Amino acid sequence: MSVDEDRGRSIMHGRAVGDVLVAGHICVDLVPEFPGAARVEPGALFNVGALGIRVGGSIANTGSALAGLGVPVRAHGLVGDDALGAIARDQLSAIDGVQADLVTTRDHATSYSIVVQPRGEDRSFWHHTGANDAFDGTTLDPTGARLVHLGYPPLLPGIAADGGAPLAATLAASKEAGATTSLDLAVVDEASRAGGYDWNSILTEVLPHTDVLTPSLDDLISALRIAPRTGLADELAEDLLARGAGIVAISVGEEGLLLRAAGAERLARGGPVLRALGAEWAGARVRVDPVPVDRLGTTNGAGDAATAGLLAGLLRGAPPAAAVKLATWAAADWIESSSCSGVRIAARASGLTPWARG
Repeated sequence: MSVDEDRGRSIMHGRAVGDVLVAGHICVDLVPEFPGAARVEPGALFNVGALGIRVGGSIANTGSALAGLGVPVRAHGLVGDDALGAIARDQLSAIDGVQADLVTTRDHATSYSIVVQPRGEDRSFWHHTGANDAFDGTTLDPTGARLVHLGYPPLLPGIAADGGAPLAATLAASKEAGATTSLDLAVVDEASRAGGYDWNSILTEVLPHTDVLTPSLDDLISALRIAPRTGLADELAEDLLARGAGIVAISVGEEGLLLRAAGAERLARGGPVLRALGAEWAGARVRVDPVPVDRLGTTNGAGDAATAGLLAGLLRGAPPAAAVKLATWAAADWIESSSCSGVRIAARASGLTPWARG
């Protein structure tokens, strides 16, 4: 992989200047507006609305949501030397509280997603992994970070290769550098390169180095190739803790968010963020319903916003129930506004003011 400095500026190769480093998947979301149902019919022409162009993916969504909650971040990932890469770089740099730390590779195009979201419906994606194929964790320097969050390894085939060894090494190095580690998953596309990986074995390899895990239930079902059933989220949370995770928070769609925490001894090994939590976190179990939304804007990125809300709560030492509620409020705020604001959340959920605004 040929990697260049970002148009003459020092990119510091993933070194965390602030307390929080978010790394991994980045793409440009291309979002056509659909006045009606989305259809695909060969040879036909369908009228659509304006095209939204927005930097997305795990590091942009989680990073901007954390920044909106008052947590400055450095965002690290790979982009191509192309027009979409320039858009990603410019848009990420324009977000208050986010320091863009993007490495440019000439060997791959910038990743993008075409987001298909008919009005009032959930979205689907046409995704090109692009430069994310080359992300293997070697450009990430966790020095100085209190928290390192890595997003979407199922869309980062390089870091998930070899049974997850590069991912495990990246997380282990982050812990050795003194950081708490956080990992978010994505739905595994069976037709993709990473879809051929043994994700059951990968999770076993990486979870001992994972302090916070924030997948959706759909992520886990696709990774483990299991059928949905009643009580599955609780079963999986218990299993993931048994494999070594410190805190597991599973998004369960309309059923809300389930959080489970390991015992005090594991949390004490969870880096500076988990070590600072109160005693009530040991063995905690919290389930919170989703926050009703007044307006359906976009669900694209809502899971990342929930992750950001949980991480903001953890960074500020919130008790378990408050941290989970902040996660659900952050997701709702994102769905309504396509962004997160601690000020907006605090105005609507006064009990969360210390955790939403810092």
